[in-house]
Amino acid sequence: MAREENNLGKGLLIGFLTGAAVGSIIALLFAPKSGKELRADIKNKSQEFMEDAENYVSNAKEKATELINEGKKKSERLVAEAKVKVDSLLDEAEKILAEAKDKATNLAQSSKEKIERESEKLKSAVKAGIDAYKSEKES
Repeated sequence: MAREENNLGKGLLIGFLTGAAVGSIIALLFAPKSGKELRADIKNKSQEFMEDAENYVSNAKEKATELINEGKKKSERLVAEAKVKVDSLLDEAEKILAEAKDKATNLAQSSKEKIERESEKLKSAVKAGIDAYKSEKES
């Protein structure tokens, strides 16, 4: 929307300058003056229009520079904000990964201990079964 307003203003200014130039030239041509005076007036008016055009161009350059600088500042700010968010997400991901590793390690350790206990029970039961078999066979 700002671009549309800028283009509208630019078009109005160009139209105004063009209209002023054409109107001035027509007024000079229809004014009762000698050729020398007319040429001097045309020269003076053309110099005025050139100065106006130079002012318009310099103002446009200044505004363009300002817009470019504002754009750079906004993009730098957005990049900085994105970097902060990415760093925050990475920190959270590292925490989650560390927690998952801890839980997996704890689960593996408790599973290992449970398997060892059950294995010992199984060994004891097998030994008791063998001992019972031997004692039955001997009796």
